[in-house]
Amino acid sequence: MRVLYYISDCMIPFVILYLVCYGMIKKVDIFDEFIDGAKDGFMTVYKIMPTLIGLMVGVGILRESGAMEAFANLLKPVVSILHFPGELLPLFIVKMFSSSAATSLLLDVYKNYGTDSYLGTLASVLMSCSETIFYTMSVYFMTAKVTKTRFTLAGALVATFTGAVVAVFLVSL
Repeated sequence: MRVLYYISDCMIPFVILYLVCYGMIKKVDIFDEFIDGAKDGFMTVYKIMPTLIGLMVGVGILRESGAMEAFANLLKPVVSILHFPGELLPLFIVKMFSSSAATSLLLDVYKNYGTDSYLGTLASVLMSCSETIFYTMSVYFMTAKVTKTRFTLAGALVATFTGAVVAVFLVSL
């Protein structure tokens, strides 16, 4: 097991060294390429910043207004049929919009129920088997200027709900 730790500790320096050596062999000005890449990265951040701010504000409003809790209470009877705990419904819904907001809800679950409890374990598995659907779609589609998304949202929602069902099943074992 120590060998794997050693390999993982050496991986990033090895990749950097490999890229530098490869660039030197190909006679590429590595520093200029790095600067160009940094400029491109900065422009990408500049382009997606309004979308990110809008998503963060929207999730913050939903969370602080109590609308998320009201929506979760409305859906509790439906999700109880699927053996999904209603306490985790806000976490599951918020995760579709913002991973950082969902992480704060996850910490609340840990505080209230404990990390090793059924709810804590299920919340951890839910966080790792789902994606920030709306954030990812808005950022990637805006950056790539995709206008026809077809079945992307439907597929992402099906995958997320399937992940939740499997998570409940696996944690219940």
